[in-house]
Amino acid sequence: MPRLLSADDVMPLVAALSDKERAKLLKRIASAGATDSLAYLATPPNRDEFSNEEEPLAWEADGWDEFR
Repeated sequence: MPRLLSADDVMPLVAALSDKERAKLLKRIASAGATDSLAYLATPPNRDEFSNEEEPLAWEADGWDEFR
């Protein structure tokens, strides 16, 4: 069975790409159609990633009057 590569293994290869090829790679990654669920299974969100405020939808409304 082939050894799985880590991000640290791949980064030197990505760094060696030309700007055009790096853009091409990013487009392919973005259009892969995969969801983030697999990434979250591999690396679950940190405790700090989401707010733990009692009123998560509370926000400061000052300054928004001009947009009505």
